[in-house]
This record gives sequence, C-alpha cells and structure tokens, in this order.
Amino acid sequence: MKRREFLKKSAFTSAALSLGLSGFTSQMKRSEELFEISLAQWSVNSLLFSGEMDNLDFPVLTKKHGINAVEYVNQFFMDKAEDMNYLRELKNRCDSEGVRSVLIMCDREGQLGASDFTERMQTVENHKKWVEAARFLGCHSIRVNAYTDIPWSEDPEIADEAKKLVSDGMRQLCDFAAGFDINVLIENHGGYSSDPYWLADVIEITHHPSAGTLPDFGNFRIYRDDYRTVSFDSYKGTDLLMPRAKGVSLKPVVWDDYGNRHDLDYERMMKIVLSHGYHGYIGIEHGERGREWESIVEIRDILKEVRNSLAG
Repeated sequence: MKRREFLKKSAFTSAALSLGLSGFTSQMKRSEELFEISLAQWSVNSLLFSGEMDNLDFPVLTKKHGINAVEYVNQFFMDKAEDMNYLRELKNRCDSEGVRSVLIMCDREGQLGASDFTERMQTVENHKKWVEAARFLGCHSIRVNAYTDIPWSEDPEIADEAKKLVSDGMRQLCDFAAGFDINVLIENHGGYSSDPYWLADVIEITHHPSAGTLPDFGNFRIYRDDYRTVSFDSYKGTDLLMPRAKGVSLKPVVWDDYGNRHDLDYERMMKIVLSHGYHGYIGIEHGERGREWESIVEIRDILKEVRNSLAG
C-alpha cells in the first residue's frame, strides 16, 4: 500500500476511534473551561534558530511550562515532513508527555495565489506533505499564507483578482486535505490577508468545509511604507474572522484603524472570540527575547485568570 493511501485510511480509523469516551470527555472539558491554551512554536523561534533548543524538545519543554498543546512551525523541521522516523519520534514525545499536537504553520512553500497557474499548483503540491505530516501527528489543521504576486493595492478590482487566485489555490489544497480530515486555515498575515473583509471573502469564495481562518490578534497591519501604516482594528477584525475560525493566535498587542499599536485587552478580546461559539485552542504566539519562557508563562497565567473570570 502506498504511503499516501495508508495515511488516508489511518485518518478515517482515527476519526472513528475518537468518537469514544475519551473524545467525549475532552469535549466536555473544553466546554466547561471555555477554551484551552496551546503554544505556537514561533514563540521560541530565537532559541530554535540559534540551536539552543531542538525541535524535538518543543513538546517536552512546553509541558514543563504548564501548557498541554503545541502548534508547530514547519521552518523548524523543513526537511522532515516525509521522514517517518523523525515524525514518529516527535509524536512519541508528545504522547509520553500528554501533549496534543494542534496544527502546523506552513511557510516558504510558495504563493497559494500565484498568478501563474503552474506555480500556483506547485504551491498546492508543496503543501501536501505537510497535510500528511499533520494527520500523522494528530493535528486538526495546517495554516497557510494567502500570498500572491499581485502587489497590494487599494483598487477593488486588483484586490478581487488576488482574492480569486488565492481562493483557487486554497480550494485545490482543501480538496486534498479533506481526504485526511485536515483543515486548511489562512491566518491574517500581512498584505491582503490582514484585511478581514478580503480574507473572509476568500474563505467564502473557496466554499469548502475544510477551509477556515486563524485570526491573529496582532497581525492586522495591512501595509506599511515610509509614509504611512495601513491597519485594521484588531477587535473588529477578529470579530469578522471568527465565524469561520478553527484556531486563534494570541499576540499581546493589537492595532487600531489608524496604524497605532496598543496592548491587548484580554477580556474584551476573549469575549469576542467566545461570542462566536468558539471553544477551541488559544495559541500563545509571543516570546520576549532573552526571557521567552517567562513571558509565555505570564500570558498563560493571564489567560487562565480571564477564563476563570468569564466562567464565573
């Protein structure tokens, strides 16, 4: 049996088993606690890039700091997506620590909205191995970027053309990912994608049950040059993206409509998130240089306090 066929069959078997008592208990716990907390690997990117920390140790260290779920970044195991021995070791470390793998954030795999059809389809092909890796690790999603070679413009016709191209690439990738029970999420991550109206339209045009958003509180800066910063209010932006959200990424900073940056109002933002019926993971994506783990724990504790307050 080919590896890809085996993984597809495994996906359906795992889904069936997940309907047992443990899955029911997990869902009840999530509902009672309003949301769960995960850690995005980018929070410790400086430690990983410098070699002070190994990718395989990420789940262990995350658990050590009181967080039971992880969100990977493919850049830190870029050549291991199809290395089953490596992925098995990573999964074993998660299992031994009781850590859940939530998603893989995918970068450097091309432009999903490339204007050239061949390039666009190659980008889709490049992401397929991460869909398979996500399925093996037990993730529910991969995160992709809505990048295109069409320069950012306030002209609606140009923005619409970029929207159609990204939606086309997205739909092709979602068709593949659905066979592995994996969602494909677009994060507001600069350029067109940081305009929540544009991104919501992309998901609508894609019109696929596997397509969703990953709202990032701190990524609503759309465009910046030497003269101005174009941004969107983070609270309004998150509200617009939450109806199709299958994940949430927390940064402790937000933007307003005038290009100004502010500290996150945790309770206000979490009320917005919960108002859409979302009770999944809130992924912390922040690590102060030189005190990465300390700053992560600080945000973890704030989230727990807010959760307790909202639950009370």
